[in-house]
Formats: sequence, structure tokens, C-alpha cells
Amino acid sequence: MQSRYNDPYHRTQAPDTTSERDQTVETLGGVIESSAPREGFLTGSFVWMFVGVLLSAIATVFVMSNEQMLETVTDYYLLLALGGLGLAFGIMFLAPRISPVVALGMFFAYALMMGLVIGVIVYGFTYDPTAPGNLSASGVSGVVSAFLGAAAIFGGAAVYGYATKRDLTSMGGILFMGLIGLIVVMFVQLFFFSGSSLMNLLIGIVGEVIYTGLTAWDVQKLKNGAMANIKMDSSTVMGALMLYLDFINLFLFMLRIFGSSR
Repeated sequence: MQSRYNDPYHRTQAPDTTSERDQTVETLGGVIESSAPREGFLTGSFVWMFVGVLLSAIATVFVMSNEQMLETVTDYYLLLALGGLGLAFGIMFLAPRISPVVALGMFFAYALMMGLVIGVIVYGFTYDPTAPGNLSASGVSGVVSAFLGAAAIFGGAAVYGYATKRDLTSMGGILFMGLIGLIVVMFVQLFFFSGSSLMNLLIGIVGEVIYTGLTAWDVQKLKNGAMANIKMDSSTVMGALMLYLDFINLFLFMLRIFGSSR
């Protein structure tokens, strides 16, 4: 007679003592990894994103408070913008192959360059030759309102992307198609409708909608470990770059909305 202890149908199973945080989960890329490092990765992405925004804010204030620096940045505005774009693509393509320190340094350099570019944009938004210090009170108020509005939208979209049970994967393709279309419209406006307040308003609203969706999509993608094939520290920098771009564009499109009413 077969013992019940050798019977596979009566085999006693040890209780699972593994905590929920340490249980393995399947990522979007099909890689099995611990959920605890994944949560740390998402937190790290937000931390470096906030550091990047702070560096950009410092650079923006520096440009606006230094007339010589403002003139220099204005003269090399296009070069700085293209250089920043090159750095952003460099981080995205080189992150799997470079050290985390180099990737983080490139991200900080990008944030500083964007801060210089944004400084020129914000100065143009707030400039008033008749006001004390050439700064319009309504313009400064508009910049602060745009920043707070962008922060509120970013926060809400990030929370939704993290908490929702709905799979937002299919939404990414639609949003990117919308973004490409918006960029084309912006180029058309540059040459044919540069002075149109209505076009500025419409572009601003559409841009806010697109980047609100992209923020939620990016957060869910990062939460689910979409970059699990990249070493942890470097992927954290890539995550920070994605979130930084979402926030900065929300701010710039919000600034466009406020500027359309001036």
C-alpha cells in the first residue's frame, strides 16, 4: 500500500511565506523580476525627474536675471535647442551601453540646456518695457499659474497611470500619432498663422490633452517594468527623462494657453 506521504495527490505543501512585495511579477517585456526593485526604480525615476526640473528652473531664473546671459542664449537659441534634442536622443539610445553616472550626467546637462532655452521663452512671455525691471506682473502671474497648472495635471495623470487597472498600452500609439500631427500643425502655424491667438489656444489645449495621456501611459509603462532589459540605474535615468519631457511640455503648452489670452 502506497504511503500518503509519497502520493503526489496528497503531498503536503509548505505555506507561502513570501511577502507580497517580494513576489515575482511578469513585466511587459516578458521578464520575470521582483516587484520591490521595480517600485524602487519608479521612485528613483521621479526623484531624478524632480532634480532635473529644479536644475531647469535654476537655469531659467539665471538667464532671466542676467542680461548678458540672456543675450548669449538668445543668439545661440537654436543651437542650444538642437543640442538638447541630441542629448535626449543620446540618453535614449546609449543608456543600455553606458554607465549610470554618464547617463545621469547627460540628463543633468540636458535639463540645464532646456532651462536656458525655457528662460528665453519665459522672458519673452513676461517682458514689458514699461514695467519695473521690464517684468510684467500679469506675465509673471501667468508663468506661475502655468507651472502650477502643469504640476496639477502631471500629478493627476501620474496617479491615474499608477493606480488604474486599465491597460493603456494601445493608447500610446494613438497619442504619438496625435503628437506628430500637432508638430506638423505647429510648423504650419510658424509660417502662416504666427500671430493667431486662436491657433495658439487650440494648439495649447491639444498639447495638454496629448501630454496628459502620455504622462499616464509613461507612468504605467514604468510601473510595469517596460525597461527591464536595461540595467537598473540607467533605466532609472531613462524613466526620469520620459517624465521630465512630459512635465516640461505640459508647462510649455499651458504657457501657450495663457499667452493666447494676452
